[in-house]
Amino acid sequence: MTKATGNDRWLIGIDIDGTLVHDDGFLSPVVVEQVQRVRELGHEVIVATGRSAANAIPVVRDVGIQHGVSICSNGAVTVEVDPAHERGFTTREVITFEPAEVLRELIEHLPDAHFAVEDIDGSYRFHRPFPAYALGDLNHETPLEDLMAHPVSRIVVLSPNHEVDEFTALISKVGLQSVSYAIGYSAWLDIAPAGVNKASALEVQRAALGINPAQVITIGDGHNDVEMFEWAREGGGLAFAMGQAPEAVKARATAVTAAVEDNGVAQVLAGFEGILFSREA
Repeated sequence: MTKATGNDRWLIGIDIDGTLVHDDGFLSPVVVEQVQRVRELGHEVIVATGRSAANAIPVVRDVGIQHGVSICSNGAVTVEVDPAHERGFTTREVITFEPAEVLRELIEHLPDAHFAVEDIDGSYRFHRPFPAYALGDLNHETPLEDLMAHPVSRIVVLSPNHEVDEFTALISKVGLQSVSYAIGYSAWLDIAPAGVNKASALEVQRAALGINPAQVITIGDGHNDVEMFEWAREGGGLAFAMGQAPEAVKARATAVTAAVEDNGVAQVLAGFEGILFSREA
C-alpha cells in the first residue's frame, strides 16, 4: 500500500495501562506488530497515558516508537522521544498549577490518604509511601506541607482504606472546580491543571501535524480516556473502548474492541484499512 502523506494521514492516540499492556506489564508482540505496521503506512501513533514520562518511555520504546511525541501525566506533560538522551526523552511542555488549595481541601476530606506531587522536572515528592511502580524513577519523601510549596503538573492521591465506589462518591462531594481529575479502577485520583487532559494535548499535536479532525482514532480503557474519546468523536473520528473497560467508559466510545488480554489494540489496527475503506465509500 502507498505510504500516507499530507491529508491522507491519520492520528491514533493509544493509552498504555489496560490498553497497550496488561495489568502485569506484558506487551503482546501482536500489538507491537500492528502498531509498527500502521506507522510504516505513514500514520501517526501517539501514546497518551496517565503515567509519568519516565514510566511511559519504556513502553513507548518497546512498542517500537523511537521518534516523535508522547503525552504523559494525563496531558500535563508532553515529551519528545529521544533514544540518545539518558532518560529516553526530552521535555517539550509541562503545564502546572498551584497545588495548595486543592491539597488542603483533599486533606480535610481524606486525612489518611497518601499524597504526591509531580514537579516540572518529572520527579515526585510524596509524604506517605506509594507502590514501587506508581511514581517515576526520581522521587523522594517530604513533609506534607512541602507538597504545597510551588507549582506542580499533577497531584496524585492514593486512599487504600476506601473502596472505589466510596472513594468516587467522596471525591464528587469535594467539588474540585479548579482542576481536571480522573479516578482509576482503584482508590486513586490524578489531578491535573484545569482543562488539561489527554484530549487537550492530542489536539495540540493534531493541529501541529495538520491532520484532519475526522481522521483520528483513540483507544483506551479508563475514565481518564473519556475526554479523548469525546474529542475524537466530536471531530468526526472514532473512539474504541477496550473490552474490559467499565461500562461508563464503553458508553462514551464509538465501539468496543476486545479486552487487552485478547489484543484489542491489534484488532482495531488490523482493521485499519477497513476503516479507511468505509470512510471512502
